[in-house]
Amino acid sequence: MNDTPLRRERSSLTGFAVNRLDRREDLRNKPDAVTALRHRSDTLIAAVAGETPILNRIEGETLSVWFSHGETEMLGPAQEEIFLGMAEDGSPRFGRLLDRALAETLKERPELVVTDLRSVALKRLVPEDEVGPLGEAKAVLDWHARHRFCAQCGGPTKAAASGWRRECSVCGAMHFPRTDPVVIMLVTRGDKCLLARQARFAPGMYSCIAGFVEPGETMEDAVRRESWEEAGLRVGPVRYLASQPWPFPSSIMLGCIAEALGDEITLDMTELEEGRWFPREEVLQMLNGTHPNGLACPQHIAIANTLLRAWALEGERV
Repeated sequence: MNDTPLRRERSSLTGFAVNRLDRREDLRNKPDAVTALRHRSDTLIAAVAGETPILNRIEGETLSVWFSHGETEMLGPAQEEIFLGMAEDGSPRFGRLLDRALAETLKERPELVVTDLRSVALKRLVPEDEVGPLGEAKAVLDWHARHRFCAQCGGPTKAAASGWRRECSVCGAMHFPRTDPVVIMLVTRGDKCLLARQARFAPGMYSCIAGFVEPGETMEDAVRRESWEEAGLRVGPVRYLASQPWPFPSSIMLGCIAEALGDEITLDMTELEEGRWFPREEVLQMLNGTHPNGLACPQHIAIANTLLRAWALEGERV
């Protein structure tokens, strides 16, 4: 749960990070208590059809991720439901997984907006404090959709612990939602930083390099390995700056700043299509949208934007 003072942390400035729900882990294994919460008149539910959020048009153009019990029943039958926690006003919050095929059908209803999760955050379609719970719901519900069978014996699994566990009906193995750690690093060298682009990026878009943390590896060593593998750069000191929940499908981005030990870049062209050193002045132009060649960096919801601002605007160094 994010308390107001913690919003000063850099992590709280990233997309999907503001989540004020009290997750109430103590209730998850009390099915009678959770069932009672589910049927309260003030209960609100977020709905996701496959991987696509369903938004509720509550007043004119005002959108929300939350639906009442009756409104949710009108969307379609639940494939899974999870208990997300309790809101600051004491109302229970749940997440519901709908059949992905319903996404196209629901687009035809004028009281709904059906769009991808990234657009919800990027375009600020709903209040900021609703984006984090929606990301939480999407990540866990997506995990349920992908884990119908036991990784240990192959038997069918069923949801338990109010949606925070799956249990195998054959061998009894218990499986829990996973979060995959990813390091994203701003590699610097004096008053310049490395930015690169993948072929899938929008034209002119450059970002920090990133990669998954591997088994038996520290966060700092993952930064050093990825910097060498993707850019041919040996890295010395590494410092953590911020993190970001990234529900695509279920990662935690660990944002770091690192100091390169040399200038020569050798890009892994299977991962990247272009990359170079960018001086601070050019990064400021990209952040401000004034680059003379139209080059850009990731927008406000991405932790890469947070890292670039910390270095270029706030003077953070390793």
